[in-house]
Amino acid sequence: MWLSDFDYNLPKELIAQYPLDKRDDSRLMVLDRRTKRIAHKKFFQIADYFENGDLLILNNTKVLPARVFGVREKTGAKIEFLLLKREGNIFSVMVKPAKKFEQGEAILFDDNNGGFKAKIVEKGKIAFEQEGIDKVYQIGTMPLPPYIKRQSKSLDFERYQTIFAKTSGSIAAPTAGLHFTEELLGKVSAKGVLVDYVTLHVGTGTFKPVKAEDVISHEMEPEYFEVEAKLIEKISEAKRAGGRVFAVGSTSCRVLEEIGDLPATHKGYTNLFIYPGYQFKAVDCLLTNFHLPKSTLFMLVCAFCAAGASDSVGAGIELIKSAYNEAIKEKYRFYSYGDAMLIV
Repeated sequence: MWLSDFDYNLPKELIAQYPLDKRDDSRLMVLDRRTKRIAHKKFFQIADYFENGDLLILNNTKVLPARVFGVREKTGAKIEFLLLKREGNIFSVMVKPAKKFEQGEAILFDDNNGGFKAKIVEKGKIAFEQEGIDKVYQIGTMPLPPYIKRQSKSLDFERYQTIFAKTSGSIAAPTAGLHFTEELLGKVSAKGVLVDYVTLHVGTGTFKPVKAEDVISHEMEPEYFEVEAKLIEKISEAKRAGGRVFAVGSTSCRVLEEIGDLPATHKGYTNLFIYPGYQFKAVDCLLTNFHLPKSTLFMLVCAFCAAGASDSVGAGIELIKSAYNEAIKEKYRFYSYGDAMLIV
């Protein structure tokens, strides 16, 4: 499979820059991968697609305000940092604009109370004093993805976070879950559906660009996950009773597939890369947003269609491309703050 197999053209004006006023007022494309039929709905109608005994799994990770701004002490130049993995007082970071720093160079951060400092340890790493560790997320903003061409605003603290976010650790939202409201989850539960959660902290692995022409040689960066032991039992029970497992987003999907063959695994790191040809073990239905071309997320939804279409791998890829073309024609909103797709 070549990287070009997963390309498509998207008009820039369809990339959502802001969330809708109401979470569940987004549009919902429903794709039946067996009949290849498409239905156009509103997201609040998703409850119609559940049945008694189904299991809905969401990712309860919480996005950290990991985008922070500082200035170089020696020049006064403004620098943007995206805080990634933390080890003690040292953070791995992405820097914008990319600069050459001297080891030990000081960066100043303003917290409206005297500020605090950090020092460059090496390329891509910065060390804070204890006071800075305690304060750095207090001055941070939500780390919106680069295709949202605006600065993070106060509304993003609420809307770039799911209503069930619980465990802090992500640098990006599990966006398929952004559409749910408490009322809608209540309607789903009322149909006899069990709603439960996994945790996967979204890191750079989810967004690492695929550079290899042969996509199979791409390697995902590990991301931390946790699953309660009782959930593994609930999945087995639901399947034995004929229920379906709905994964909300690629992150929940990857966790459920990671533990599919390992019933004793409750937490750890996953670098599972799902591409067409993968045989799904746990997930029966997938809710997802519309993804960037040539991304591992787009490859995952192609794989899911290929697995359920009783067709060739290539036919599964073409089915998703056809659905995306339909979404473009119907002017769906794409990416993080965009509309959703339910694949059954």
